[in-house]
Amino acid sequence: MKVLVGPDPSEIYRPEGNKNKEDFRNYTSGPHQDRVYNTYKLMHTYQTVDFVRRKHVEFGGFSYKKMTVMEAVDLLDELVDESDPDVDFPNSFHAFQTAEGIRKAHPDKDWFHLVGLLHDLGKILVLAGEPQWAVVGDTFPVGCRPQKSVVFGDSTFQDNPDAKDPRYCTEYGMYEPHCGLEKVLMSWGHDEYMYQMMKFNKFSLPPEAFYMIRFHSFYPWHTGGDYQHLCSTHDLNMLPWVQEFNKFDLYTKSEDLPDVTELRPYYQGLIDKYCPGIHCWLPMELEEGNGTSTLLLMSDCPVAMKIELTLPLSIFS
Repeated sequence: MKVLVGPDPSEIYRPEGNKNKEDFRNYTSGPHQDRVYNTYKLMHTYQTVDFVRRKHVEFGGFSYKKMTVMEAVDLLDELVDESDPDVDFPNSFHAFQTAEGIRKAHPDKDWFHLVGLLHDLGKILVLAGEPQWAVVGDTFPVGCRPQKSVVFGDSTFQDNPDAKDPRYCTEYGMYEPHCGLEKVLMSWGHDEYMYQMMKFNKFSLPPEAFYMIRFHSFYPWHTGGDYQHLCSTHDLNMLPWVQEFNKFDLYTKSEDLPDVTELRPYYQGLIDKYCPGIHCWLPMELEEGNGTSTLLLMSDCPVAMKIELTLPLSIFS
């Protein structure tokens, strides 16, 4: 069964065909303008500090399923954006296209090739019933005032309750100057989900890989140049890696689809090297107690907390 999903608003204006680079990510005009705007309007209305914290907890208790990385890649075959007139192929092809672009440019960094394959696997959240605005699109910090380069930021946050909360509506909001992005609570989506999943399952990839996965959709920072006031020296050192990855995420999509059957053995070898076996596809750790389930967020999550919820233990099976 194919699951029809609306367009990822961060992909609608990505480079296709013979377009010039300056024509891409055009949010002022285009055939999908209304739909993309409405997606961001929902995102910027409902992505609050409270919402993001609840999503961290929810996906500690919702074990989507156990599967291998390649099985998750195959699930992306079910994610087809049939409303996009430019492309009509599954998201899994984009994963291989990105990975192959990186492989050609960086033949000596096999772990980087794998990042290309992994980067959008968090979009399986759509198959779990999550709405598009809680999975895709550009990410941004919650808990502080949006910066100028946030897409549609000047007209989409009016109904967000955090915009009226004195704790969150200033430039720094709930953060300290140069606290580091690891202490910043990002809007919830496939980036954070996949990062937490990789940490939980102990993928043996270098820190740069985890960082690129976590922040590859943070366009207001890595492309817009905003949120520097929250960055640490570590973030600035990592920025070139995110920007290098972004080249391949954006500019490798085309109708010239890769021969996935031919490529699978190579990437299966990388999976066997860095993240073998069956994994739990959830970002937090579970402990079962007497009629309750205690959800422990990952220790490096900026909203680390321990919350007890009375839930049927069957939902974790």
